[in-house]
Amino acid sequence: MDNTPPDVTPSTPLAATPLTRAVLEIDEYVSGLGWDQPATLFALVDTDRLRREEPALAERLGIGQDTPAAVPGPSLTPVEQDQLPTGVPLDEFLATIAWPEAVAGCAMTVERLMLPPAAEESMPPELREGGDEAALNRWVAEHPERQEVRLTVGVLRDGQRESAVRLREKDASTEVLTGPDLVPGLAEALTATFDDTTEE
Repeated sequence: MDNTPPDVTPSTPLAATPLTRAVLEIDEYVSGLGWDQPATLFALVDTDRLRREEPALAERLGIGQDTPAAVPGPSLTPVEQDQLPTGVPLDEFLATIAWPEAVAGCAMTVERLMLPPAAEESMPPELREGGDEAALNRWVAEHPERQEVRLTVGVLRDGQRESAVRLREKDASTEVLTGPDLVPGLAEALTATFDDTTEE
């Protein structure tokens, strides 16, 4: 596991909930790496619990007991995981994940090509019916109205979810869209990683 924490920068907007703040921190961190990045998985751990139970790790992550909190109240610390295996579909990989009890939630960033709703209406019927994912991906990649987006989705064990969507053509923190239901498929897949998890 890579214990490199995302950098929390002053440009990260303050948000109402710990999960929303964590998702925006991850979005800002990955934004600093540039585009064309592979999908990245993060564990979300309760910051106070981490300081109590793993003080040495907390110090390495820069959130030791003497580190002032960025915001008052509960917070979550994102911990970047090892690089995802190449050549394995995302849903298959997520189905292999099991988190220890100390992990409060998880988050993932992934880049995708998307089309506006009007463009989707022009999709050929044979692609709309599904079945040939490769052909569909080619059609989207070649469409003149395609948009490159980075999706950051976080979930907690109790069912809370949050998403942040950043368009490549509007690559600024002030242009990031947030909401719990922007990427429901990925949120459901991440939530499923907490089914039947056991304490290590």
